[in-house]
Amino acid sequence: MNKLVLALTAGIASLTAGCATTQRAAPIDVTRFHLGSPVEPGSFTIEPLRTNATISPEYQTYADAVSRELSRLGFTPTRTTVSSDSRYVVSVAFLRATRGYVEKPAPFSVGLGAGGGSFGRRSGVGVGGGVTLPVGGGRQQAVIGSELSAQIRRRTDNTVVWEGRAVTESLEGKESSQPITVADKLANALFQGFPGESGITTTVK
Repeated sequence: MNKLVLALTAGIASLTAGCATTQRAAPIDVTRFHLGSPVEPGSFTIEPLRTNATISPEYQTYADAVSRELSRLGFTPTRTTVSSDSRYVVSVAFLRATRGYVEKPAPFSVGLGAGGGSFGRRSGVGVGGGVTLPVGGGRQQAVIGSELSAQIRRRTDNTVVWEGRAVTESLEGKESSQPITVADKLANALFQGFPGESGITTTVK
């Protein structure tokens, strides 16, 4: 019986640790490339990269997040979609996809103790060093991978002066996985310390 209790305790501790990890805000990996010289602020027009076939509402959420960050850095968005009216053309793309699943804890548990057990919702008080076991089985929760890419191109000669990518993960159904929340977090991380170190992947927590 002691061996069984020890084994169950170890297993539960492992599950608990895993759940605690997935509940924390995931870090964002950012990679940027540029020509090694400052990118002077100027007017810009945003357009989708070729990977975005249409300008959907979700795409617009990411494009708006990029626009806000560039405006904070002193760049000026144009009031037209015609690229010839701006100094820069900023191309934006996003990707959201399922990257796997994690087990969500079961809603009910049972407590086992040396002298008996008790049943209840997330409770279980046994006599003398009891352990709590999940009952009813948990369900799988999708891990959503989100990626934001942006490229700043000089209009006069079509030269790419800066580009970058930010990637993170979140759990499906959480507030942190909503497109507007993810877009703001990715854009903020992508332009943090602009233009950033070229060719280096950094982690923003």
